[in-house]
Amino acid sequence: MGLHELRLRDFRLFHDFVFEPNHEAITVLLSANGTGKTSILEAVYALATANSFRTSSASDMIRTHASLAEVHGVVFQHERRIQVDLTLSQGVRNTTKRMLVNGLRPQSRAALSEVLPLTVFTPEGVDIIRQGPEHRRTLLTNLLTDVDLSTGDIIERFNHVLSQRNALLRSFAGENPTVTQRAELETWDLEFCLSAERLLDARTTLLRDLAPLTTHFYQSLAQNDLLVEVTYERSWKGELPSALKASFNDDRFRGHSTIGPQRDDITLRLSGRDARRQASQGEQRSLALALRLAGHELVRQQRGLDPLLLLDDVFGELDPLRSDRLLQLLPVGQTLVTTSTPLPLGMNPAAIVDLTKVVM
Repeated sequence: MGLHELRLRDFRLFHDFVFEPNHEAITVLLSANGTGKTSILEAVYALATANSFRTSSASDMIRTHASLAEVHGVVFQHERRIQVDLTLSQGVRNTTKRMLVNGLRPQSRAALSEVLPLTVFTPEGVDIIRQGPEHRRTLLTNLLTDVDLSTGDIIERFNHVLSQRNALLRSFAGENPTVTQRAELETWDLEFCLSAERLLDARTTLLRDLAPLTTHFYQSLAQNDLLVEVTYERSWKGELPSALKASFNDDRFRGHSTIGPQRDDITLRLSGRDARRQASQGEQRSLALALRLAGHELVRQQRGLDPLLLLDDVFGELDPLRSDRLLQLLPVGQTLVTTSTPLPLGMNPAAIVDLTKVVM
């Protein structure tokens, strides 16, 4: 199982590059900064999600002076060979992404997650603790589909209903709706509440399972007995139908839904302290790592497989003690590690690739 081959054409720094990582153990990309290590992890992530963990602009992934970038991957699930292809085409106004799995277009992110589930941690991964709620919602969304593929339908249904309700609110242009428009809004309000309830149930169930695993990994990394509290924070009070009615004027003037799962958050506490505001940098980094490791383990438990693990310059951000503890906690299975610094003494990778020797 795992990624057996990665081919890049005009992706970031690479004109034509083929990479064959060990599909059962650790492969280390060891070279100086600026040699494309993170770009390789980004390409793998793009195969699994059709997105980048570095940029929201797909054009950034296309090599300078090129108009087309390609990422091709060969994945094996037991004896089944799967070809995954991503093409990025630079147009006059935007960049088009075309994704194929064995020659067919995947219908959802869940379809990609079924092929290549993965966990990624970067130096910016601590933003999930420090920054706004959108980072934590993204973690929830990605982890939901990785843990249970069927939740992809729940997420897509809610996003569709939210989009339709927002479009209707924008059409009001801040004015009072007509009788017909109000009847249409009532219909979408009902659908909004039904789909929101299903998404809320899925999220709270996920956090219930994630919390004890997060505490385990945090205590192991930090070598203390602090309890990690992971709780769901709604953007409304009381029942959602009543809250929607109360927020109608605000929604009408703003032209979008101001409450609902799309505005919710996760509260993270360390033995009662708000991790976002009251935790040290070391505590925040350990907690961010613990969340990723917990999610990785939850996927393994629920789906009976080992997701691909991507670690981008993580050991350079940790002190030696935490590095040693992380090594002891790394799950079995395929792992890709980038670093520009010497490896921790306890790491025994199956392969080391020096990108300074690669012709780009």
